[in-house]
Amino acid sequence: MSNPNRPAGSAEREETIISLLPLARRLAHRYRNSGQGQDDLEQVAYLGLVKAVDRYDPSRGPLVGFAVPTILGELRRHFRDKGWGTHVPRSVQENLLHVTTALDELATELGRTPGARDVSEATGIPLEDVLQALEAAGAYTPGSLDAPTTSDPLDARRLGDTLGATDPHFALVEAGASIGPAFRRLPRREREIVELRFFEDLTQSEIAGRMGISQMHVSRLLRRALEDLHGAAA
Repeated sequence: MSNPNRPAGSAEREETIISLLPLARRLAHRYRNSGQGQDDLEQVAYLGLVKAVDRYDPSRGPLVGFAVPTILGELRRHFRDKGWGTHVPRSVQENLLHVTTALDELATELGRTPGARDVSEATGIPLEDVLQALEAAGAYTPGSLDAPTTSDPLDARRLGDTLGATDPHFALVEAGASIGPAFRRLPRREREIVELRFFEDLTQSEIAGRMGISQMHVSRLLRRALEDLHGAAA
């Protein structure tokens, strides 16, 4: 016996799919900052939509309520199975999907580019894991060694031509190792100010507004923290 609530014929099925295409596009749009082309994302979302329509059982509730998780599941499988250029742990992949969605939502809500701490507070993902997910995004679409180094058509150098030289930033790695313990010894408020200034790239005025203190106080605490860190690196 056929189900009266399921699209019965091909015409009705097609009409149902077409009516939900805008929903699929909106869900795909959530991941536009993930490194995948929008057309590819929409194709994956459309596939999820077709699966949702074909598998829909009215006992599960409204079709839209079943279609949304089905489409999102298809998008997540696509990222997990086909998108990564290098091996990235599953937990980091999942965090990145949540992080990219939160970045878009927070940008609209806050009226500014959200920082890692904003994302952490909104998603409940620890700050360290948010930073790790953002860093891992570079593994999704690794650059080609044949990619040009500049937009100048007369510059024939490729990315591979720049590799092999001594990296001048090794000294910074050593400095980072030396100031790590000193950074952890800073008072909590000074650590937070350093993170906001140098990890989230906020101005002193923005930090003052975020922490509810004067800009002069922020400047004083930041200067004291940097002096302590400089002394550790010397």
